[in-house]
Amino acid sequence: MGVCVLGSINLDLVCRVPRIPLAGETILAERLDRFVGGKGANQARAAAAWGAASALIGAVGRDEAGAMMLADLAGAGVDVAGVARLEGEDSGLAYICVSAAGENMIVVISGANQGVTAGQIARTDLAGKAVFLAQLETPAEAVAAMFSSPEGRAGVTILNAAPALPERRTLLPLADIIVVNQTELALFAGAEEPASAEAAIPLAHRLISRDGQTVIVTLGAAGAVAVGMGQPIIAPGHPATVVDTTGAGDCFCGVLAAALGEGLDLTAALRWANAAAALSTEHPGAAVPRTLRADTESRLARASSDAPSAGLRATVGPVVLHPPLHGGATKRE
Repeated sequence: MGVCVLGSINLDLVCRVPRIPLAGETILAERLDRFVGGKGANQARAAAAWGAASALIGAVGRDEAGAMMLADLAGAGVDVAGVARLEGEDSGLAYICVSAAGENMIVVISGANQGVTAGQIARTDLAGKAVFLAQLETPAEAVAAMFSSPEGRAGVTILNAAPALPERRTLLPLADIIVVNQTELALFAGAEEPASAEAAIPLAHRLISRDGQTVIVTLGAAGAVAVGMGQPIIAPGHPATVVDTTGAGDCFCGVLAAALGEGLDLTAALRWANAAAALSTEHPGAAVPRTLRADTESRLARASSDAPSAGLRATVGPVVLHPPLHGGATKRE
């Protein structure tokens, strides 16, 4: 079954710098690269690279950047029929500094991304989609409309609660799965940033507002942990030769959605998403290669002689969340 992603579409201007500049400091960039980015575009591309029928809902301007980004996404296998082209708006833009160590600093100008409306969701054909994924770079009304649609309520809703905007907390109860990193978890939980998976578990429980919800905390090189009603699931980190961490979290979310959409349980989906995200850091920019799935399978097979490659080819069927986390319930009423 397919994945529908609602989210931002940005032109990423990536400055390669020896290190992230300090406040008030001017440094010289080694080069400037241009990529198609934005959390929505990145996640839809990752889902498509994993093999899902991936559709994107969003907005760009009627400018050169907008036309280029739509063509690029369509070429990557993403259905962009749900992307509006808005008059009088510039396409979204992100200024990104990436250090020699692969760390990044990002400033986003939303532009047309803020023009996505609940009405646009109502006009978009959501049939055939099993998983609905959104972030917080488009208006809250649009996210709520997709998650509350008949298709959203029948499927699985995933909210990547990034950037961490406290006023968007009202969206958390609408999501079956909430994905946050350590910094975002700390902000929503009202606590210090956790230093380990174990420290993240009690904070993640604070974000759960109803039965059947799961909170996934991504921990960078340390992996990820999923917390729900039962025992936590901890997915260890994977070694990577880091070139650029930009978009690693988006790769995680896109692959997670795609894996759940093809019928894997949460434990298996988490494992593959975690491995794919690690592999994505070995490429410049946020866009993942079309070979992401094959590359991830090959990497894990080399790392473990008993890697369950058959899990990647699970029979497509209804999404089933991990029973111990959800007390046997797969979806809210």
